[in-house]
Amino acid sequence: MSRPEVSVIVPIYNGVADLPELLDGLLRQTYPADRVEFLLVDNNSRDRSFEVLEGAIARFGAARRSLRPLQELAVQSSYGARNCGIRSAAGEILAFTDGDCRPEPQWLEQLVAAFGDESVGMVAGEIRALPGDSLLERYAERQGVLSQKHTLAHSFLPYGQTANLAVRRRVFEEIGLFRPHLTTGGDADLCWRMQRETAWKLVLAEGAIVRHRHRATWAEFASQWRRYGTSNRYLHELHGVPLMTARSRLGWVRSGGRWLLKEVPKVFIKTALGRSAWGDLGLNLAMTPIGLLGARERWRGQRGAALPDIARQVEWLPRDRGPESLPKIVPSTDQP
Repeated sequence: MSRPEVSVIVPIYNGVADLPELLDGLLRQTYPADRVEFLLVDNNSRDRSFEVLEGAIARFGAARRSLRPLQELAVQSSYGARNCGIRSAAGEILAFTDGDCRPEPQWLEQLVAAFGDESVGMVAGEIRALPGDSLLERYAERQGVLSQKHTLAHSFLPYGQTANLAVRRRVFEEIGLFRPHLTTGGDADLCWRMQRETAWKLVLAEGAIVRHRHRATWAEFASQWRRYGTSNRYLHELHGVPLMTARSRLGWVRSGGRWLLKEVPKVFIKTALGRSAWGDLGLNLAMTPIGLLGARERWRGQRGAALPDIARQVEWLPRDRGPESLPKIVPSTDQP
C-alpha cells in the first residue's frame, strides 16, 4: 500500500539564523523522499531568507528531495504564507511547522501514520523545548508552555498549534483555508471550524515531535503572552470563547502574599532537606512570579485587542482544482 503524498509547509520571516537547523531537520526526515515536498514560504523577509532557500535547492536535489521556495508578498501574516503554500501544494496531507522549530527525524512518519484512520482530518504532534539556559526558557520547559496536551484539553474545543499540525486536503476543501489576515489564533480557529462544521476528528500523535526555541528575554516573554491575550479576544469574537477574567488588585496582593509567605519558605525548606537541587533554587522561587507576570501580559493583550473586520475573511481553494490539476511531487534538481 503506497503512502500518501505529503506537502510540508513552513512560513518564514527573517529566518536566516534558524534556516540551517530547520533545513537539516527536514532533510533528515525518514518519510519516503519521493512522497514528500517541502514548501518554505518567505513572507516579506527583510533579511536573506529567500536567497538561502533558493541556495538550498541543490542540496535537497542531491538528496532526491523536493524543496520549493515560495513567496507571499501581498499578505503579511504567517497564515497568509501558509495559505500560499496550501494553494501550491501537491500533497494529500499538508503538514505544518514553523521556522524556529526543529523536527525530529521521525516527525513526519509519525504524524502521517495517524491518518490511517479514515475519520481523522487533523493530527497534532507534540511540541517540546529546545535546550535553554535562561530562567524564562527553563520556566517554559517545566510548564510545557507549548505542549499540545494543553491545547487539546482546551475547555471550548481541542485544537492543535501549527508548529506541529497536519491536515487532510479534503478538510481545507470543505471548510476553507486559514483566515489570512488573522495575526494570532488562526490554528485554533481552523481546528474549531473543522469540528463545528464537519465530522472529521482531531487526534494527537505523541511520537511526532518538533523542538521549539522558547523565549529567552523578558521582552519576548511579555510579547508572547500579550499575543495569547489578543488571541483570546479574536477567538471570543469568532467563536464565542469565554474571555479571561480580570484579576482585582486585591487578587494580585493575595497571590503575591501567598507566594512570599507560603511558597518561598517551602522552597527553601525542600532545598535544605535535599528534596530539590540547589541549582534549581532560583527557578523554583521564580515560578509563581513569572506565571503572574504572564497572566498580567495576557490580560493586557486581551483588553487592548479588537478583531479587524478583514480578519473574519476565510480564503478558499479554487473550486475547479481537481486532483488532475495538482502539481506532482518531484525531487529538486541538483542545480539551483
